[in-house]
Amino acid sequence: MRLSARIGLAVGCTVPLLVLAGGWLLLHLVARDLHRAEDQHLRQRATAVAPDARALLRAAANGHPKVADTRERQLFDSALDVGVRVVGPDATFSGGPQPGPAVALPDRTSGFGAVHADGRTWRTLARPVNAGPASGTLWLFSPDTAARVQIPLVRRRVFATALLAAPVSGLLAWGLAAGASAPLRRLTRRTAGLDPRTSGARLGQWRTGVVEVDELAATVRTVLARYDEQAGRTAQALDTARSFSSAAAHELRTPLMSMGTNLDILAGHPDLPEAERAEVVTDLRREHARLLGLLVMLRELGRGDLVEAEAFRPVDLADTADAAVAEARRRAPNADITLDAAPGLTVHGWEPGLRLLLDNLLANTLAHGRDAEGRAVVRVGMTGGAEGILITVDDRGPGVPGDARARIFERFQRGPDSTGSGLGLTLVAQQAALHRGSVTVTDGPDGVGARFEVRLPSDGGDLPGRRDWLIGTAGANRSQSFPKDPA
Repeated sequence: MRLSARIGLAVGCTVPLLVLAGGWLLLHLVARDLHRAEDQHLRQRATAVAPDARALLRAAANGHPKVADTRERQLFDSALDVGVRVVGPDATFSGGPQPGPAVALPDRTSGFGAVHADGRTWRTLARPVNAGPASGTLWLFSPDTAARVQIPLVRRRVFATALLAAPVSGLLAWGLAAGASAPLRRLTRRTAGLDPRTSGARLGQWRTGVVEVDELAATVRTVLARYDEQAGRTAQALDTARSFSSAAAHELRTPLMSMGTNLDILAGHPDLPEAERAEVVTDLRREHARLLGLLVMLRELGRGDLVEAEAFRPVDLADTADAAVAEARRRAPNADITLDAAPGLTVHGWEPGLRLLLDNLLANTLAHGRDAEGRAVVRVGMTGGAEGILITVDDRGPGVPGDARARIFERFQRGPDSTGSGLGLTLVAQQAALHRGSVTVTDGPDGVGARFEVRLPSDGGDLPGRRDWLIGTAGANRSQSFPKDPA
């Protein structure tokens, strides 16, 4: 059932009920006012005939029949249109319209009342009449025309109005509702043709003047925008999953084959000399560690590509750097690692990602930044300014050639003697980009070694619209496999 029909039906049922309720109240008010007017008329007649009633009772008590007849005529003439009954100690005098003498009167000697007789209702007023020893009661009667004529007339008109109001109000409400819901029908027609699975068409920014319809249109636009965003994120997640499986399969093929060869050697040569067996086992452990490291790196790249803006919050970089340096010192106790970070350096970011950035910078420096004697001297610095926060990591190693400084941040880029996964600096570049920052590598401060610089804005910002560090084709995505140690 359409909304306009529902509204018309509801109004068509409600308005008659309201009319009946108002009519019931009106009937009570009208009846009260009419009875009050009748009572007022009886009160005026009672005041006018009271002297004649006293004179009539006094004449009847004194035994003057002629005087009594005269007073009775005067009494009835003064009563005009109301019935009068004078009840004395020895006689009753009555005249005018009134109930029959057999009808019982109210058990009272003063005040207003009502008498029902022969299908009619009478309004009554009783007044005591003090005529000395011949005192009695004066009764006045008036036909209750309000209950007999006027109130039934009002009742019939109320019912007629209610019966007429039902279809008229229903049709009127249906027409008004149909006109008011026209913008809603137009919105329905416009949204009916939208299929986000096959088309990129969306609702335009149009206004109807009806607040509810405009709010509904804005809600539909918001829902479609969220659908588009979620569909994009889902597609990106699927691409990330496919790329993860593809990269893992590609990168793991060579080490797995090498591990298989070593296992075949162990299985096929049970009498292998102990020295050679130990060498094979050591090689297997090394390959296992490399595989595990590669899987961890690929997982972290996938997390960075799929992180949501809700995960970002204020992060104290000094505390994060202190924890990363402490972990690096634990892993490399012979390394000389120092941290110079100003307190209170806060950035709006993803704390696990920032920790990952620092951990990989330190791991890369410890692996490739040792001097000719194999010593690792690392200096980590953090400074803040109007343009953001600068993180520097200096080492005393051989440095990075100029033609390789851009390539080292690409996926699976490894040096000829590297045993890493080729993803550590890619994770650093990914996290810098996620935080709207940048990472570069230059010569060390005194021309020796390398300096990695990460610049991060203090207030952060929106996440990049496209994150494809695991999916993208940077560095041609070519695997260089795991180089074997010369041993």
